[in-house]
Amino acid sequence: MRRFSIFSLLVTVTLLLIIFSCRKQDEISHNTGLKLSFSADSVVFDTVFSSIGSATQKLMIYNKNKERLNISSIRLGNGSASAFRMNIDGISGEELYDIEIPGNDSLFVFLRVTIDPRAINNPFVVEEDLFFETNNNQQSVKLVAWGQDAVYVLADQYIRGFPPFKIVADSLETTIWTAEKPYVVYGYALINSYGTLRIEAGTRIYFHDKSGLWSYSEGQLIVAGTAEQPVLFRGDRLESREGLDFRNVPGQWDRIWLMEARAGADHQISHAIIRNGYIGVQAESFLKPTAAALRIDNTIIENHTGIGLFSRLFAIDAKNLVIANCGAYNMALTGGGDYRFLHTTVANNWNYSVRNNPAIFFNNFLLDSLENPIAIPFQFEMGNSIVYGSNREEFNYEFAAGADTSYRFENCLVKTERRLSNWPGFVNSIANKDPLFKDYENFNYRPDTLSPVIGKGKLEFALEVPLDLDGVSRTESSDLGAYQFVPGNR
Repeated sequence: MRRFSIFSLLVTVTLLLIIFSCRKQDEISHNTGLKLSFSADSVVFDTVFSSIGSATQKLMIYNKNKERLNISSIRLGNGSASAFRMNIDGISGEELYDIEIPGNDSLFVFLRVTIDPRAINNPFVVEEDLFFETNNNQQSVKLVAWGQDAVYVLADQYIRGFPPFKIVADSLETTIWTAEKPYVVYGYALINSYGTLRIEAGTRIYFHDKSGLWSYSEGQLIVAGTAEQPVLFRGDRLESREGLDFRNVPGQWDRIWLMEARAGADHQISHAIIRNGYIGVQAESFLKPTAAALRIDNTIIENHTGIGLFSRLFAIDAKNLVIANCGAYNMALTGGGDYRFLHTTVANNWNYSVRNNPAIFFNNFLLDSLENPIAIPFQFEMGNSIVYGSNREEFNYEFAAGADTSYRFENCLVKTERRLSNWPGFVNSIANKDPLFKDYENFNYRPDTLSPVIGKGKLEFALEVPLDLDGVSRTESSDLGAYQFVPGNR
């Protein structure tokens, strides 16, 4: 009898444990510390359609917890206006409710997008979030699709310490981008060492958020625009929203990043418009001192939240250059180097935030591991140019002793509190006169009728750059800056 009782007790306890365990697994947990996992943080539809079409992708939802979870809501961020559709276990909709997922189990989400790539009103990148709510926790997965027919450059390599990138010109390879279709860059387009990317006249390049163009050490960038067909670099947002025109919104992409060039392979940017990024062009000796230069002409760099032209220990030769409206510096030339600017207009009327920095800044040193300055030779020359903005002082520098260092502004108009007669770095230059640009707000930096820059240029410099940025001759009477005054001109 006693043996039977013990046996019955053991059986009962075992059954209770099994029942309790099953119930525990079947119970829905309300623990706010439990979250879902996903097969990816972004779902990218990277098919380029030639006509109205659709594509389907799969997303996996994982419950890596022991407890069963109830997903109270899965919804598309744009609701009924979304270009995307979802299907879970045969149920479709813009928002689905109360979907249970057992512990250590998974669900399939099938996502579909339908787009007409011929619609020029579409953005290049159609993007929204797929939201999940579980136990008051909000999680999301990004949905990304291409909205227009274009060449899409999608980052596919990830190295710690560097931005995501895709190699577009590999070593010993020359890649040519043409004007046939626009290019949309998602991540960084990389020119590898000893590779060359040549961008032909009229090409349009649109960068997604945090994206850019990157020439790695000893790679080469050649931008070969013309006066009639400049090359355009800008953000990929084309729409206007609530009165906000994204054509004039800064900070939409990252930068053009040029590392040291190899001997005989100068970086070249001719007839380009570079707008609305964080940094327009960054040219730096990254792994070793550059053996070549950046040659830039007939180019507009404008409306960047950080710096228009940033360099570190580089050589830059610039002609007919406009650098305008930047949130930190228009031009920051650091770590030494060799620089020459002719017929350059540096203008800064930034009004998106407070700007405490001057339009132009340079220094002649780098810092060692103990933050001590290491002086490096620095030469800077600017001729027939304008440096003007809304700050009282638009030029400053910081020099360390121990390296040959010089700067010279000749036949320039400069906004500065310095008394120019006491500064040998200024020759035949004008201080603090408003250049009277045509239209600051609409980025028109041509001189107006009464501008003090008219006829103040040095002929020797003008003969090196005989045509202005509009193709107007300046060899008879030269004005300062990138544009000649033309009566009645726009």
